[in-house]
Amino acid sequence: MRRFALNSANHFKQMRKGLDLPQAIAEADRCLLCHDAPCSKGCPADTRPAEFIRKLRFRNITGAIRTIKENNILGGACGELCPTHRLCEKECSARFSSLNRPEGADRPIRIGNIQRFLIEHSWQIGFKPLRKAAPRAEAIAVVGSGPAGLSCAAELAKGGYPVTLFEARPEPGGVLRYGVVSYRFSLEFLRNELRDIADLGVEFKCNHPIAGPAAAENLLKEGFSALFLAPGLWAAEALAPKAHSVPGVHSSVDYLSALRDGRFKEMTRAIEGKTVAVIGGGSVAMDCVESAARLGAKDVYLIYRRSYAQMPAEPDERMEAQAAGVHFLLLNQPMGYVVSRGRRLKGLRLVRTRLGEPDGSGRRSPKPVRGSEWVLACDVAIEAIGNRPAADSPRWYPRVKLAGHHLIKVNSRTGQTSVKGIFAGGDIVRGPALVVQAVADGKRAAAAIQRYLNR
Repeated sequence: MRRFALNSANHFKQMRKGLDLPQAIAEADRCLLCHDAPCSKGCPADTRPAEFIRKLRFRNITGAIRTIKENNILGGACGELCPTHRLCEKECSARFSSLNRPEGADRPIRIGNIQRFLIEHSWQIGFKPLRKAAPRAEAIAVVGSGPAGLSCAAELAKGGYPVTLFEARPEPGGVLRYGVVSYRFSLEFLRNELRDIADLGVEFKCNHPIAGPAAAENLLKEGFSALFLAPGLWAAEALAPKAHSVPGVHSSVDYLSALRDGRFKEMTRAIEGKTVAVIGGGSVAMDCVESAARLGAKDVYLIYRRSYAQMPAEPDERMEAQAAGVHFLLLNQPMGYVVSRGRRLKGLRLVRTRLGEPDGSGRRSPKPVRGSEWVLACDVAIEAIGNRPAADSPRWYPRVKLAGHHLIKVNSRTGQTSVKGIFAGGDIVRGPALVVQAVADGKRAAAAIQRYLNR
């Protein structure tokens, strides 16, 4: 295992450096200035990359910043965290012009990097482009301060509505605060994004869970004219639920939260010098394996039951994990844990698999190979096999119709639920999805709420 020279908290928490002004302008100068720009059609949140890149190219820097902030209040987060290579950059005409150029002279404009730069530059120069409309009387409640809730709250605040955002955890930000490692997205960066939202007049009420019988629906009885539900998915799927009481067995939710909520030193002690097994093949699993390597684990194993090509994690995330020295154990399916008499984790029971016919996901399904069971010795296991809504969440809004797996059913064009005045978006509607998709849900619902209140 390659040992990182960054077992200090400060180094671990440093976000990679973004573009500077000359680099951003040089990248914007490569834009082909398409008349009907396909890149803008590739952004789920309608951040309008063609427009802000054009403005930057012609040196209208504040205009470029204004375009992003007016269309995506979390433009900085999306610029850094979005898989732009399969969204806006995939549609970039500069990329298309290089498809038949094997020498690779052309490539897509680095839209995400430009977007992040412009937002950071706005903080450096103190430029605040957003203004509120005339005050409205109708108060609106937003439950959950993740990307969907923040986006909805900001859009409504811009419209002049008093918005109260309820968050169960001590700090706002949802998955951006508690589900992303610091070297990918620093807390300082998040605080700046949140400050832009607070400056619009949004009131944050943290340590204020809206849980219990009809707790969410009761907000309408307490004087709020409309409600947006975006509580996210904070319950973790488990390989063996009872094993979570065993020291050394963690869900990805608890592990990643620990790296951000004041338990960093505690988790570092639990990981450093140990053998760590991470179960899963998505982006969250990649955050878990790479962070464990950075924290000084002796060995880190990624356990995935399908093949490398079928992993849902982004290609660059997989390569970064490999560069960190992570061992990929593919075509191996976890079956359970080996625990000592003293209730300490000793290993992970696995069975080798081979791929069969495609299943409902479109990927070839893993089939256990009879007689191939074996045990991987490990000190720590992290389960990154999916998140789900809290088990009791339907009780919070009993009249709201659900779509299965405790997800909320909504009108896809408006975010309207089955209950008048209640809207929803983000992962509680979609299941695990991208930050930019949650932002789009929040924007869509905010527009629908304003139409609802103006009837």
